[in-house]
Amino acid sequence: MSRSGLLLLLIIYLGFISLGLPDGTFGVAWPEVYPELELPIGLAGAVAVLITLLSATTGFLSGRIIARFRTGPVVAVSCLLTGSALVLFSQAQGPWWLWLAAVPLGIGAGAVDAGLNGFVARHYSGRHMNWLHACWGVGATAGPLLMGFALRTDGGWRLGYGVLGSFQVGLAVIFVLTLPWWAAAPDRPAAGESRAGDTDVASGAAAPNWGANSWAGWLSPVLFAVIVAVETTAALWAGSILVVGRGFEPGVAAWCGAALFGAMTMGRILAGFVAERWGNRRLVALGLGGAMVGAVIFAMNPGPWFNVAALVVFGLGMAPLYPCLMHEVPRRFAADAAQTVIGRQSGAAYLGAAIMPTAAGALAANAIHVIPWLWVGGLALGMLGVRQLNKIT
Repeated sequence: MSRSGLLLLLIIYLGFISLGLPDGTFGVAWPEVYPELELPIGLAGAVAVLITLLSATTGFLSGRIIARFRTGPVVAVSCLLTGSALVLFSQAQGPWWLWLAAVPLGIGAGAVDAGLNGFVARHYSGRHMNWLHACWGVGATAGPLLMGFALRTDGGWRLGYGVLGSFQVGLAVIFVLTLPWWAAAPDRPAAGESRAGDTDVASGAAAPNWGANSWAGWLSPVLFAVIVAVETTAALWAGSILVVGRGFEPGVAAWCGAALFGAMTMGRILAGFVAERWGNRRLVALGLGGAMVGAVIFAMNPGPWFNVAALVVFGLGMAPLYPCLMHEVPRRFAADAAQTVIGRQSGAAYLGAAIMPTAAGALAANAIHVIPWLWVGGLALGMLGVRQLNKIT
């Protein structure tokens, strides 16, 4: 890999860290935001839904946008949008400021997500796709920590969002300055490398010809909606299940939640080391199996320590699913369809992240013990869908 290609890859890693930074900060900052601005506490949910819907919309449209303007410029402008939105949020004086900030934040996040995923899937190996998503986990962990530090200063949440926004604006400038590198990015390794773990396709197989509007082109996004729905439902409700349904102390439950995220991040790092030898499809199969084992054990609730172990196993199993399924797209679909499918997958992931956790909330009051079985059901659907997708592509 050339020096410019390596530097570009490091910049893309920074881009995914920046994508994760705002994800956990809103919930941390909101207890300080709404009383200062004299807002209803429930407004956070509406703002979050707007951001999610806009991100999903941008993801679905990203194929056309990137085909016209190319990945580098789209990512640079989108990063500038998200950075500007966070700076605007830091200056909020009332509800309309939040609504205004939510628009560029949602649009920018969806485009950065789809753009970077598509670029890495086309130009880099499976190890880098897994490590890219591990970087998102680093950002999602660092964001709340940074905001927590800011809340202990005189600047409060405004300082936190100002710093996050400034970082993203600076990253957008770096993207602009390195635009020539995007056009000269290295080709993705030959078919034999990422097919190493796949028994159904030889390294010399013909180029895929499935179109974006084929049966496979819509099944793949549905799979993403289901898998991300399971992941986000577990992340949102695992702590409440342990505290409300199983008598855990809140502090212990918080550590269990951290163990889940830590397992996912570590799992993606480890998957990166074996991705080229095992292949995307084998890692997905192993991941689904591991996640199912963890989900079933957690749902059965055999004891406190089993709950903790189950969340770790579940997190390790979920780790390779998103990056490996994303990285496999250019192997499944025609070259002119791959970015469109990747954009749909990103958009569907946002929708899944919004719908299933909300639906699970309806069970929380009277049947919180049922929620883990939703994970099991979702993973079962995922297994069936992946098997069918592998069969036809």
